[in-house]
Amino acid sequence: MHRSKLYSSQVQCFSRQQIYSVSEAIEIIKKMPHIKFDETVDVAFKLGIDPRKSDQNVRGACPLPKGTGKKISVCVIASGPQADEAKSADADIVGFEDIIEKIKGGWLDFDILIATPDAMKQVRPLGRVLGPRGLMPNPKTGTVTNDVAAAVSEAKAGRVEFRADRGACVHVPLGKLSFANEDLLENFDAVFDALQKAKPATAKGTYFVSCTMSSTMSPGVKVDVKEIVRQKL
Repeated sequence: MHRSKLYSSQVQCFSRQQIYSVSEAIEIIKKMPHIKFDETVDVAFKLGIDPRKSDQNVRGACPLPKGTGKKISVCVIASGPQADEAKSADADIVGFEDIIEKIKGGWLDFDILIATPDAMKQVRPLGRVLGPRGLMPNPKTGTVTNDVAAAVSEAKAGRVEFRADRGACVHVPLGKLSFANEDLLENFDAVFDALQKAKPATAKGTYFVSCTMSSTMSPGVKVDVKEIVRQKL
């Protein structure tokens, strides 16, 4: 397989076989040659779950203490006082029937959609449009709530959603390459703790099987997730 010059120079910075601590992985990724835009740093966990079983679904949301480094556009479907609360919390778009009609027409110009429980009767039929794009409001991710002000503030401050895929892997952004090492480490700890809390009661054996960290344009660096689990005990 042909590899680019960038990739070839990046893999010289570490051993593909070695497993590193989180702080070491962050240092390696930041020291690699990079292209000119501010790449996103991502972490991927392989979990010891069976995603085919509904009771082993891992899904949730996690506020990143140091934010995502990205400006988030938040849309809220609510009415009455809750719509006013959403506006006061600086939601980018607030509405009800008008928003629903726009989404039906294919409009999806937002990053996060929040809805009140009483609005979900009208929002659920939009699942075919919202679901494939990961935009469908869900109580597990805090996007179906009566406390819309808190949900908007959390989303604006920097909150990420996670969901295990068919291969039992969870991919989560940690922030930007320009973040300080300490900030990326703090965000990693928050994601790890959120995943730990989301562990299904029926999951047996090793929960955190493996972990890899990378940036948008870099190869993955293996992280010693077993050591992290030992430290958290």
